[in-house]
Amino acid sequence: MKKPILAAAAFSLLSSAAVQAPAQTGPAQAERLRDAALKDDVAFDIMEGLTTEIGPRLAGTEAEARARDWSVRKLKSLGFSNVHIETYDMPVWVRGEERAEIVAPFPQRLAVTALGNSGATPPEGISAQVIGFNSLAEFEAASDASVRGKIVFVTHAMTRTQDGSQYGYYGAVRRTGPSVASRKGAAAIVIRSIGTDMHRNPHTGVQMWAQGATPIPAGALSLPDAEQLQRMLKRGKPVTMRLTLTPRNIGVRQSGNVVAEVPGTDPSAGIILIGGHLDSWDLGTGAFDNAAGVAITAAAAKRIMDSGRPRRTIRVVWFGAEEVGGNGSDAYLAQHKNENIVFVSESDFGADRVWRMEPGLAPTNVAMVDRIAALLAPLGISRTSLPASAGADLGDWVRAGVAAFDLQQDGTRYFDYHHTPDDTLDKVDPEQLRQNVAAWTAMLSVVANAGEPIARTSSAAAR
Repeated sequence: MKKPILAAAAFSLLSSAAVQAPAQTGPAQAERLRDAALKDDVAFDIMEGLTTEIGPRLAGTEAEARARDWSVRKLKSLGFSNVHIETYDMPVWVRGEERAEIVAPFPQRLAVTALGNSGATPPEGISAQVIGFNSLAEFEAASDASVRGKIVFVTHAMTRTQDGSQYGYYGAVRRTGPSVASRKGAAAIVIRSIGTDMHRNPHTGVQMWAQGATPIPAGALSLPDAEQLQRMLKRGKPVTMRLTLTPRNIGVRQSGNVVAEVPGTDPSAGIILIGGHLDSWDLGTGAFDNAAGVAITAAAAKRIMDSGRPRRTIRVVWFGAEEVGGNGSDAYLAQHKNENIVFVSESDFGADRVWRMEPGLAPTNVAMVDRIAALLAPLGISRTSLPASAGADLGDWVRAGVAAFDLQQDGTRYFDYHHTPDDTLDKVDPEQLRQNVAAWTAMLSVVANAGEPIARTSSAAAR
């Protein structure tokens, strides 16, 4: 469980930078910035460079370290100030050999990948009878005796939605299923991937072992293979699987967050904290998840920077180790919780168009929300009363009462690629990416230059 955040109090020293003319803050200037961003190439350039020159960026590995160094060079070349890396240590898990095959009664291979922190089989694998369940709840209700020594298979009914709202519920199969299987004495567990595609691409993802649960082999089958296994089980004959997963823990390694700033003119006005996560899973090149997010936020911040110095400092953070449990966000919060962070916003849901805004500002800042909404409406972005959450890396700030704003992206096809080998640059639509940059530019132009104070929200009072 994450700890509550102390109220923001002090402001860190800004990096030295050449003094620029103050930004023009009127609505006409904001509209010009928004419309110019519809021709943006910076975001795609960042994505192309990161996914091509670095590729997969598993947290704590040499590849993630190369990504941090690449990011520092890139952000400096774009003109950001105070660009640096803030490191921390973390335990690191790496993938090994991955095979699954039905031995009897219908011999054939299945597409499988290990879930994060999976335990390992012996090098030659294990063979055991498969027992199937149609949901996590059905599996949890099963007797330990029925499961003991078997390979558990759990399926589910996740479908595609625009807001990705089913991920939270059905993702529990991945997040907690392995610990339930371990406590019941299962030899291993395989799940239907948490995804919406019908390709033979299994979806990985992190799971954390519950206290007292001994790590066992834990994998995910591609959706077609999960359905194939369901059909086999329905035939009523005992099904035997041979499963080989050989991941390993390689000890404590270094990860880090990459930080850059657009210095503001008024230190007392507070800091705007934006960004996404730099790391990715190791199956694809992490384009949707989340080269897109770091690219969108940096491209928008650069547009504000190039238009003149804003009132508030914009701090861009590319977080490390989000995929494996949020180590980067935890480290950042611990180091910066006493700074005057007044607003947070995160991009971590792909690269498709923004379709809805979710404000998380205090009632005293409703005029600011109105100005943002007016700028976003021509981009086809609707207004809602749903509150902002700011995502995995910045959500703790929101829960502590810091103002936030979510620009909700269309997630209809996001879980086709999420955590799969298919998460590659060719899936990104440049026009939809530009619409994201335009939306972010419009929002930042208001928040960074607003003359009124940005108030804390009622979340702070609850703590």
